[in-house]
This record gives sequence, structure tokens and C-alpha cells, in this order.
Amino acid sequence: MSRSSQPHIERTAAKGPSAASRTLAGFIFASRWLQAPLYLGLIIAQAVYVVLFFVELWHLFEHVIITGQINETDVMLSVLALIDIVMIANLLIMVIIGGYETFVSKIRVNGHHDEPDWLSHVNANLLKVKLAISIISISSIHLLKTFIEVGRMENGIVKDSAGRVIYSSEGVMWEVLIHVAFIVSALALAWIDRMSQHGHKDEAPAAAPIAPVVIAPVAAHGAPATSADPAGFVTVRLPAGAQLPEGAEVIDR
Repeated sequence: MSRSSQPHIERTAAKGPSAASRTLAGFIFASRWLQAPLYLGLIIAQAVYVVLFFVELWHLFEHVIITGQINETDVMLSVLALIDIVMIANLLIMVIIGGYETFVSKIRVNGHHDEPDWLSHVNANLLKVKLAISIISISSIHLLKTFIEVGRMENGIVKDSAGRVIYSSEGVMWEVLIHVAFIVSALALAWIDRMSQHGHKDEAPAAAPIAPVVIAPVAAHGAPATSADPAGFVTVRLPAGAQLPEGAEVIDR
């Protein structure tokens, strides 16, 4: 083909962002590392909760074993306090690992045998839902402790050994309402996450339909093979509406 017969293609160089724009974008992107000290602070808070857990455990051991005063209600309240600390520690771990993975940098623990199942598909919406569920669990523990305490309510109030009011009918009602608000918020977040996933699925392009089997003869020394030579045929599949290769034909099977 001669140079004159070739189609003329006009090439235009695409203009990229300027150096100043790239520098500003890189600086803004690097600002995410300002959150790293926050997650380090949460790790310190996690260590404080570990110390608090063993302090509560020692109080339970001291109350039950050393003094010999075994009361089912007191033991249950102490155990619920330990569970409450563990739930808050789980919430901290979820915020530290999930938040760092989502907003700062990849942790890169793929293939590690201790990798959490939820870390492989964590995102901002999933993290919000899991945090809401954790908060509901913590609120449930506090509410259960309240229900145990109100069993000895007199005249609508519960007092401690020093005579101070620790629970009242109005306070219990507000705790229940707040717990219901947590549940409604978690359901709303889960619904929003589900709707966003459906939106992504609807936006996905549909796969092009596949045309019937196309038999393309293999050329030998530049000449197309004939249909009488089945050994020289190659079976391929093309999207519907695609142009057949030169020398190919559709064979009904």
C-alpha cells in the first residue's frame, strides 16, 4: 500500500496536569498520614482497656474467692462488666485496622493465616455497619446490667451502698429509647449499603452476546483453506455483530 493511500491520522498530544497541580495533589494525598497518630493513640487506649480488664477480673476474684461472698447477681454484673470491656476492645480493633486500611494505607496481610475475614472486602460503608452493630452489642450489655439492677428498685429508684441514686424509672426508659435508636440507625446504614451495592450492579455493563460458532479456515502459504479440508478449520467465538475474519464462514452444527 502506498503512503498516499494510507488514511491520514491526525495526532494531538493530550495535555496532562501541570507540575503545580501534581505537587498539590500529591501533598493532599499524603495528608492522609496525619491520621496515623490517631490510630496509634487508639492502640494506647486498647492497652488501657487490657489493664482495666485485669483490674475488674481481680475485683471479681477478690470478691468471690477471698471474701467468700458468692452472690449470683454480683457475679453476673462483674462478668457483664468484663464482657463490656471486651466488646469495646473489639470495637477499637475494628476502628484501628479497618480505618487504617480504608483511609490511610493498605496493611498488606493477604494470605496471612490470622487475617480477619472482613478485612478482605472492607470499605467505608461496611465499616459503618460493623461499628453500628458493635455499638448495639455494647448498648445491649449496659441495658442487661440495668435490667438486673432494677430488680431491686424501690419507689422508682435504685440506690448504691452509699445512698446515691444510680438508676431511676426515667433513666431506664431513656436507656431503652437510646438502644432502639441505635438499632434503627444500624438498620438504616445496612439498607443504604445494600442499596449502594444494587446501584453498582445495575451500572455494570452487560456482556456482549456470543454469536454462533464460527469456523475460520487456516491459511496455507497465504491461500485460504477450503471447506473440504476439515483438518484446516479452527473454531472461534465472536461477539454478536462483529465482522468475520477474511475467509471465515458460519457453519451450522
